[in-house]
Amino acid sequence: MKFTIIIFFSICFMLNMSCSRKNKTDLTDTSNTESVQSGKVIPYDVYPTNNDSLRVTVVGHGSLMFEYKGKIIHVDPYSEVTDYSKLPKADLILITHEHHDHLDTVAINAVKKADTHFIMSKICSETLKYGDVINNGDSTSFNGVSIKAVPAYNLVHQDCEAILFHPKGRGNGYLLLFDGLKVYVGGDTENIPEMKTLKGTIDIAFLPKNLPYTMDDDMFINAAEMIKPKNLYPYHMTEFDEAKISHAINDKNIKILVRPMSNH
Repeated sequence: MKFTIIIFFSICFMLNMSCSRKNKTDLTDTSNTESVQSGKVIPYDVYPTNNDSLRVTVVGHGSLMFEYKGKIIHVDPYSEVTDYSKLPKADLILITHEHHDHLDTVAINAVKKADTHFIMSKICSETLKYGDVINNGDSTSFNGVSIKAVPAYNLVHQDCEAILFHPKGRGNGYLLLFDGLKVYVGGDTENIPEMKTLKGTIDIAFLPKNLPYTMDDDMFINAAEMIKPKNLYPYHMTEFDEAKISHAINDKNIKILVRPMSNH
């Protein structure tokens, strides 16, 4: 009996070690978590760069967090999706546009520190009265990360007064280059023609999918096929039919990663 028990636990131990080794060699390591002091954990993914690695956290809704070389970058922090007082303070905050779920002073005040740097669209700076402005097509850098503002706008969806929810030129998407790893943060946008210029160049893309403000399923599928990112995170959404959309995207080399849109 003792011999049988010893054999059983030896097998379990070997299986566990095998799984651990597999997790450590995955190109995209999703086995880690970012602990929040309240006890909630937010999953993150790790992507290798040429000489380091990038940690990617989908905080929820349109909010993201990147950690690279010891620096924390928050994108559109939004207090409705998590308690930002429990998250790492920001070295850089990127803001895409002025809507309340992207320009949220409660979340900004919770996560900023004395030396936090801000990069944003012009209308956001006019609201906050601070921050470095970059417009569509402008480029800058932060701590070795190149940052380019790209268009993010509606072609179709508009409000009851026939005004597009996101007019062209008002808001930004962002292209971030982390030591050879290229990240596209779409912001609030539809499947705009400028996406064609990104085809095959993006390692990680974040694309919104919610009506009536951004893209429906067909628009999302078209955007994915125009960009052809290696890894695609749908975000800024209320629902996502992963089976349907994965099946409809012709390029099966696009890896879709669905994460929770709230982490309270």
